[in-house]
Amino acid sequence: MRALCRDCCDWLEAGEAACPGCGSVRVVTHDELEQLAIAHIDCDAFYASVEKRDRPELREEPLIVGHAGGRGVVTTACYIARKFGVRSAMPMFQALERCPQATVIPPDMAKYRGVGLEVREIFREATEVIEPVSLDEAYLDLSPENLVEAMPAAQALALISHRVESEIGITVSIGLAPNKLLAKLASELQKPRGFSVIGRAEARAFLAGLPVSKINGVGPATAERLSAAGIETIADLQSLSEAELVARHGKFGRRLGRFAVGEDDRVVTPDRPAKSISAETTFRRDTGALEELMQTIEALVPRVSGSLVRKGLAGSAVVIKLKTSGFQIVTRTRRLAHPTQRAQVLLEAARALIEKEADGRLFRLAGIGVDGLVPAAEADPPDLFGGGSPR
Repeated sequence: MRALCRDCCDWLEAGEAACPGCGSVRVVTHDELEQLAIAHIDCDAFYASVEKRDRPELREEPLIVGHAGGRGVVTTACYIARKFGVRSAMPMFQALERCPQATVIPPDMAKYRGVGLEVREIFREATEVIEPVSLDEAYLDLSPENLVEAMPAAQALALISHRVESEIGITVSIGLAPNKLLAKLASELQKPRGFSVIGRAEARAFLAGLPVSKINGVGPATAERLSAAGIETIADLQSLSEAELVARHGKFGRRLGRFAVGEDDRVVTPDRPAKSISAETTFRRDTGALEELMQTIEALVPRVSGSLVRKGLAGSAVVIKLKTSGFQIVTRTRRLAHPTQRAQVLLEAARALIEKEADGRLFRLAGIGVDGLVPAAEADPPDLFGGGSPR
């Protein structure tokens, strides 16, 4: 069994208290760590975190996002304000009674939507199977066939967390589990900057002590009906047979019974079909050197090519993405004579595009992708390559 360092995203031997590579003590260990693939990712105190990112002077201060005034309510409170008892949806006058020293900022939804889309694009660098729940949270299916780069889901999640923090300037909490129900519960366990795992083996015992309101679909009204029947905890549900639950609650009773023991057959439903596959990286220091840019693209190409092969797809065009030191996004596209999965074909097309853009500007990010996805059967006609393997 291996453990995972959340800071350098490398594997280490289970049982080590700190990562031998970077010294971090943020190490994740679990018997099922390398087998689980369903994740829930939630941005920590999202609106407040974005505002603190943009106003560093408020970083160590209590911050409330919401509309002040007689009927104003709290939209989001930072974790410092939460220590004073401030919560989302609380009337603003009550929040300020509890934390009078807090700074109140009205919400800027356009800004938050933009940041949310940036976060989602980082998710898409790992998998296209993403089910957004809101601007700041989503389910991801990181099964091997869905991953852009071949690696365990846990490692892909550590990389996502690291990129969101370093490139966007906010933090996320992650739950990894065998299904959506448990992944959501796991993501709530260690906020902020959490990475929690609930495996199949401990699911039933973990759920037993929780209130029934923690089950997906059990709102206040349902919880009240269950309470009136003497069902307060999930352990109470576990003690009932499926027949009893169905008799009391109809079809929902069957789902309650399954959820109570950690079973959930709901799939992660993507918000859009895959239209492109890409990979990108942010440089430690800005660069404009052609060879450095090409070395980066050369390292990314196998990820894109490998993802095409695993998904049974081919790309009809190569797209390069560059972000200047001034955060301007530059994208350039080159159509291919034939759809391809071949790394060398992708690299040659990318070089032609990069050579035109390496004009002295400094770049902080480089990436390569393919679009115009078609079935792999249409890729790389054999006569082009002497009958060789398209890979």
